[in-house]
Amino acid sequence: MSRVAKQPISLPKGVELTVAADAISVKGPKGTLSVHHLPGVTVTVDNGVATIGLDEGTDDKFGGTARALLANMVQGVSAGYERKLELVGVGYRASMAGKALNLSLGFSHPVVFDAPEGISIETPTQTEILIKGTDKQVVGQVAAKIRGFRPPEPYKGKGVRYAGEKITLKEAKKA
Repeated sequence: MSRVAKQPISLPKGVELTVAADAISVKGPKGTLSVHHLPGVTVTVDNGVATIGLDEGTDDKFGGTARALLANMVQGVSAGYERKLELVGVGYRASMAGKALNLSLGFSHPVVFDAPEGISIETPTQTEILIKGTDKQVVGQVAAKIRGFRPPEPYKGKGVRYAGEKITLKEAKKA
């Protein structure tokens, strides 16, 4: 068994992990998440600690994956995930209109992005976007999709970037 799969998952107060025949679900104060059972993997819960086990004679390739998925689900329903984006460029702005994110990114038209179910988007300032949710994969996918509307260009660094992302600028063409 992998080193990752051997580590137990501690369940915070108010988080319940339920193992059914076809799926594993985690319920907490921020919502409920579930994942399909991976083949050859067994999950046991004792005194607020979940452990991963492998069936006899099976390959151990899903042990670490199952543990990582369950740990991400536990953190998602207890604390949640958030991703911050920054808009860099003259006239680049973001604003919320209901559940729709309106982006002015230098195009001739505004870009409108509708937030999927379970994701909340906030704009603390005109140049910051905060994406929050319980599912780590969905939060990252939404952030990548918004960044994909205008990724940072390599000459001036203008565009949508993750908070703290370093952009290596290229040198301009010389005459």
